[in-house]
Amino acid sequence: MQFRRPKTVLGALSALALAGAGIMAARGQGGVPAVPVGAAGSFEISGVKVDVSGKTAEIARQGGWRIAQRKGWSMLSQQLTGKPGALSDSALDAIVTGIVVEREQIGPNRYIASLGVQFDRAKAGSILGVSIAVTHSPPMLLVPLQYSGGVGQVFERDTAWARAWNRLRAAGSTIDYVRLRGTGADKLLVNTGQTLRHGRNWWRTILDQYGAVDMLVAEVQLRRDYPGGPIVGIFSATHGPDKVAITRFALRIDNGDAIDALFDTAVARIDKAYQTALTDGRLHTDAVLAARPPVAQPAAPAPEEAPLPTPLPSVETSPAAANTSLSVQIETPNAAAVNASESAVRGVPGVRSATTTSLALGGISVMRVSFDGSQAALRAALESRGWSVQEGPGVLRIRRGAAPQASPTPKAQ
Repeated sequence: MQFRRPKTVLGALSALALAGAGIMAARGQGGVPAVPVGAAGSFEISGVKVDVSGKTAEIARQGGWRIAQRKGWSMLSQQLTGKPGALSDSALDAIVTGIVVEREQIGPNRYIASLGVQFDRAKAGSILGVSIAVTHSPPMLLVPLQYSGGVGQVFERDTAWARAWNRLRAAGSTIDYVRLRGTGADKLLVNTGQTLRHGRNWWRTILDQYGAVDMLVAEVQLRRDYPGGPIVGIFSATHGPDKVAITRFALRIDNGDAIDALFDTAVARIDKAYQTALTDGRLHTDAVLAARPPVAQPAAPAPEEAPLPTPLPSVETSPAAANTSLSVQIETPNAAAVNASESAVRGVPGVRSATTTSLALGGISVMRVSFDGSQAALRAALESRGWSVQEGPGVLRIRRGAAPQASPTPKAQ
């Protein structure tokens, strides 16, 4: 299953809602692969810091989200127009599509947080007077490969690296990521071994399965000094089956509990590297991978020939006629009848051999006959010599025809 720019906004903890403000923040729960975050068609500002006090924790949180909207709009205006801007809270409520909780601390009457604010691209662009057209890459299948303890994993097991990529809010990215849940057939099709294969045919089959035209491999190798201690992550980003290098860097944390923060930082940095590569023209689709094998065209039917007239059976057969071997059953009351029958059949033109294979004196013997012609032609030849013939598949039964009776002579009066 693939997810492409879903409309649900996810963060890191539990779902929150601000009543009356039309703002939503949702967060993935631990142990379950999070749905990729980011709202379609949104401008996004992250890292908005707020520190607000209020009579209650809920009032402080609402006040913090209000302030985050104002700060986020000012930062967006600064980025797009070069100067800060301001809007009323009611106008901001109409264009804010989501608030993402990055980190927060909630006290009895205080709210400290780092938030992300998403704005509707069309509405914000029209207010700021900027073009909202963005050039995106073709759909790219993302493969999050993690090496830990010398063992590589993609979707064989749920990994923190895969969850970090699903947390990426890709609404503002120019890379059209195709991200997978890692369930069902994903574990079989996209695994560690597949990332080492260079063959285009199988990669093309996998990409067609998920609606992508190319693939990206984001790899991390984790090195730990001791359990719970410092962690060094060596990150690399590659493109295509040949794993063309895009970027490579290392990050370090002193506490293993901060692994999610390490991965989130690395994901943002790799995403930026991919966007830069797309702008520089280095993220083009592999020509061989994009090529499709030619579809075999059905062969044109051969012109039908007029059927030749079937020749009538003839006693005389040509030497080139097909040879037929069949059984001939014949009544043999005594040994003399056997010899006479063999001689009579051998005397038929076209008969090469006639040999009794089953002798039954006083009954029906079987003779094997080889004849230059068809079974129907042999039957006609025997009937022309006075035999009474009964025909079956591959067998003839013959007997001498009864002599005609003389008609009575009328008496003289």
